[in-house]
Amino acid sequence: MAQQLHVELVAVEEKVWSGEAEMVVARTTEGELGVLPGHAPLLGQLAEPGQVRIKLPGGEQVSYEVAGGFLSVSAEGVTVLAESATPASAAQGR
Repeated sequence: MAQQLHVELVAVEEKVWSGEAEMVVARTTEGELGVLPGHAPLLGQLAEPGQVRIKLPGGEQVSYEVAGGFLSVSAEGVTVLAESATPASAAQGR
């Protein structure tokens, strides 16, 4: 089984998504960043407007539009702390 990341996506008032993922992609003020298992620890500021894409085991992907906040990568996994996070499909309209 491939290595996985533990991911927490948290907005100001609620935990939005939590689980295991193969990869996280986020746009920071320094550019788009892809995080795989074993990534070096870092702290990045999320770009506005931004999107966080979480690639799940099996190929599925979930995406959230985020406003403000930070992305933290540590040995324990990835934490995204955003001012707000909305599922991308809802943010784009139906």
